Amino acid sequence: MPEPADNLAALYRELDWLHASLEQAVARYLLQDGHEALGGPPEPPPQPAQGSVYGGLVENWQLGRDERLALALALAPHLRPELLDRLFGVNGQTGRTFSEFGGAVERGFSGLLPTGQTLVFLLSANQPHRRLEALRILASTHRFGAEQLLVLQRADERLPALSGVLALGDAWLHYLLSGEQVRPELSPAFPASPIGTPLGWQDLVLDHGVMAQVGEIRAWLAHGQTLMHDWGLAAKVKPGYRTVFHGPPGTGKTLTAALLGKSSGREVYRVDLSMVVSKYIGETEKNLGKVFDVASYKDWILFFDEADALFGQRTAANTSNDRHANQQTGYLLQRIEDFPGTVILATNLKANMDEAFTRRFQSMIHFNMPSAPQRLQLWRNAFDGVCALDTDVDLAQLAQQHELAGGAIINVLRYCALAAIGRGGRSVSQADLIEGIRRELRKDNKTLQVIRSQAQ
Repeated sequence: MPEPADNLAALYRELDWLHASLEQAVARYLLQDGHEALGGPPEPPPQPAQGSVYGGLVENWQLGRDERLALALALAPHLRPELLDRLFGVNGQTGRTFSEFGGAVERGFSGLLPTGQTLVFLLSANQPHRRLEALRILASTHRFGAEQLLVLQRADERLPALSGVLALGDAWLHYLLSGEQVRPELSPAFPASPIGTPLGWQDLVLDHGVMAQVGEIRAWLAHGQTLMHDWGLAAKVKPGYRTVFHGPPGTGKTLTAALLGKSSGREVYRVDLSMVVSKYIGETEKNLGKVFDVASYKDWILFFDEADALFGQRTAANTSNDRHANQQTGYLLQRIEDFPGTVILATNLKANMDEAFTRRFQSMIHFNMPSAPQRLQLWRNAFDGVCALDTDVDLAQLAQQHELAGGAIINVLRYCALAAIGRGGRSVSQADLIEGIRRELRKDNKTLQVIRSQAQ
């Protein structure tokens, strides 16, 4: 990995080039003395891919001259803010700064912050037709926007889009300087966070039929690109794979999603639907759009838990709120259909899902409550290597008498482990297990009648 000093040196070389490009653009535009002698635009400095994180980004993303200028422009306020002072010049005709230079001034920062208009000027000052290139780079569909490397931050939605500050994502700045990658943080602006698991497929206990259906998704993750492109399936079906996991809580829906990502080398991001739905028209679509755009580039698996909250039965559009809710749902469904990757919707209540939605998914997998033999395997898996079981413990009896899902059994494990360590040991008794089960059943207003009588 390149050293931080090498990363910084690469960025300063790029900023030196930005300075030369900016000086030339202003001189040409204002017809200053000597502008006739100026040659072509300064050539960008070479950035060896192995020499710095920035050089690797230029190489891997195949960044062109204009894209590099856009990135350098956003970097300038962080590393060399004085470079943009050149744009503070006063227009002799109006007595104020040049509107075409763009730029914004914010309290607490004495320099000029570049805006979308600043980039437009830098790329097209004397070549108006190149304005389209600047707009292409600033579009949300460009990789810069999709991966939140560069964003336009508008102070007011009523202002022109190009008045927004051209900002570099904090995580990307940290990466370019240090080489350490930071995942996007969960927020209303990015309502998704990664999930993972230390477990393996051997820890997932499912019916043979359910595991076979999960195997189809694994096969798609492994061979989907081959089928779409080499076999010509792209001419017959939409890209991506869409599935619904439904069943009671704790039956393995989230674990299965995490294992699919782990086994295929993909990250799994859980979309927080509580952060998705906004009362402000357009906000939901914008925030979800960021997640889908990044996921498309990075080939993430998107996991929507409790999906019936947004994909439930649609209401009649009697009010503006109803129309807005249906609009949000329709937008999300369309993005899911167009997403080239894998989307998993999980719900505890399949009956609440609108059939118009579920028909568009490739599979519907029911995660049912485990059978007694499966529960016994879950009990054994849970306590293996964690706690020692006393001789009075009968896991087979517990599995036979109590219909618990895997998630509930893990909760019992946690209770028993805490009880054991509180006594200064690792041994778990039948009484510990009974109390742990009682606590789990109490959550659903159930009792432990059979075991209570035996314990007594």
